[in-house]
Amino acid sequence: MFPDPKDSKELGRYLALGQVGMEMVVPIVLGLVADHYLPIAPWGLVAGAALGLVGGLAHLIHQANKMNADNPADHKRGPP
Repeated sequence: MFPDPKDSKELGRYLALGQVGMEMVVPIVLGLVADHYLPIAPWGLVAGAALGLVGGLAHLIHQANKMNADNPADHKRGPP
């Protein structure tokens, strides 16, 4: 019933990538809400998109570096 440790580690990676996607979408939605309630027409959306892009890409780079560090056998092979 419980997943193998290898499967749970892979599931954690998928959840982290899903979190990256949410980090990109949530600021855009908050910017749209700010545009609706405040008189700042397109700037809430622009700021939300910029924050989501920067935050999501930073987290994506962090996750990619972490995944590469978890696989040390790939680093021993050298260039093709």
